[in-house]
Amino acid sequence: MKNKTKAFKHLEKWEGTLANCIRCGYCFEHCPLFKYTGWESDAPRAKIITAFGLLSGEMGPSESAAHKLFSCFYCKRCEAACSSGVKLTEVFTDAKKDLIEMGFNGPGTTSTTQMNCARCLICLGACPHEARSHEKGRGIVVDPVKCKGCGICIEVCPAGAAKIQNSFGTNRKDLMERASLFMTTHTSAKAIVFACNWSYYPDLQASALPDAETRDKSYEILVNMCGGRLERQLLMAPFIHNAWGVMVAVCPDEKCEHNGNLRAKERVEDLRNTLKSIRIDPERLQLVQIPAGDKTKFQAEIDTFVDRLNVLGPIR
Repeated sequence: MKNKTKAFKHLEKWEGTLANCIRCGYCFEHCPLFKYTGWESDAPRAKIITAFGLLSGEMGPSESAAHKLFSCFYCKRCEAACSSGVKLTEVFTDAKKDLIEMGFNGPGTTSTTQMNCARCLICLGACPHEARSHEKGRGIVVDPVKCKGCGICIEVCPAGAAKIQNSFGTNRKDLMERASLFMTTHTSAKAIVFACNWSYYPDLQASALPDAETRDKSYEILVNMCGGRLERQLLMAPFIHNAWGVMVAVCPDEKCEHNGNLRAKERVEDLRNTLKSIRIDPERLQLVQIPAGDKTKFQAEIDTFVDRLNVLGPIR
């Protein structure tokens, strides 16, 4: 690296690690950003190449480079798949530190606070990464290095002021639209399954069956970034479109990156009580805990849930 840029003081300790990446692309399949956009520039490998280019001086810091490096949900699926053992998210974090010092600040998947903030400070206590603080004269300030994009602040914000500008299909609006589309276009549709990205993520599909051949699907799996950000409106929305039931899949206790599974448990139990109060069987809303990558257990839980719904029948 003859032209190494000295400004990247945090990134430079990864010089040898960046060279270890063999560009195999195993990280592609597990990245929610790449799966959503289909652009290689959003994949972890591209971020590593960008970091390498910045450190070597082959490319200069820019808004576009910052946008890519700030766009990460820190699910660490890429690290688990990396054949070279590269700590990708740590590289991204140090690259962010350097870019911030140069005046480039994402936002990528960093949460932000809008002008309608009520200054209730609920998000400060809810943030598992201590990324939010209150500063006199500035209000709520988010540390883009500490923020992991889990979105729990979005769920707890009573004013709707907490936002993730680039949600890559994981926000409430997109998930509600996909749930509605499935329920209204599939003749055998019965259930919506909200699956935490950390406890479950589907394999990348290079091809898909024609829509006409999937009309008899009874359930749809919608991947979100953390069970802790599943809002009440989102969980109840499928019932408006005649869903027979809703399942929520989260990480096991002590395994959640953000403790979002505990929030999801409380929310689901509260909504089960709501269903009971309006004379809807609370068994139609279930929460299950799935160890990371255990697709067999996850499928078994879904099959059991659908069987239960078949016994209960549609809501009348």
